[in-house]
Amino acid sequence: MTDSPRREAGGAESPAPTTPDGTNRRAALIATLVALPVTVLVAGLAFVQLAPDEPAPSPSPSATTARAQSTAPVEMAAPALAERPATVCRALLSQLPPSVRDLQQRPVTAGPEQNAAYGDPALTVACGGAEPAVGATDDVWLVNKVCWHATEQTDATVLTTLDRETAVTVRVPRAYEQPLQWIAPIADTVVAAVPSGGEAPTGCQG
Repeated sequence: MTDSPRREAGGAESPAPTTPDGTNRRAALIATLVALPVTVLVAGLAFVQLAPDEPAPSPSPSATTARAQSTAPVEMAAPALAERPATVCRALLSQLPPSVRDLQQRPVTAGPEQNAAYGDPALTVACGGAEPAVGATDDVWLVNKVCWHATEQTDATVLTTLDRETAVTVRVPRAYEQPLQWIAPIADTVVAAVPSGGEAPTGCQG
């Protein structure tokens, strides 16, 4: 007698037992699903490692980073000075610092006993000129115990002492922001080398 398929309660046939072929196909499908994301991940990591690095941005010049500077002589005029101003200017120039912040001192074309220059573009120091006439609305600044008169030009701020026996003029190019900060070390030398010339203007009095 031929056995008929066994039925579960309710008349439904019980599922046929899993064959070895079905098990292998299911295992292969699972292995494929697992291997696919792993392969994508490995390929992505390999691409990242082989991709060229982006170049690092170049630092912008500042007061604390080195900047390219010319060492050529700076053209400056050297008017004749009377004996007393010439003596004072020689004393000043002999005590000026070798650098102003990150600007190195450069030679000048004339009057090294009364002129100095720093950096590129050149910040210049000229000793022995005349004091400017101060208008009622002119800017005057007290920097390290020295009174300075400021004149704005197209390419520079020109600062001249107003309270010294012999005037000292510093020209700060526009390339250097906050010009009063650049004259601070020069002002210290002015105090040490150039005698006071009398009472400072009202704007420089504390």
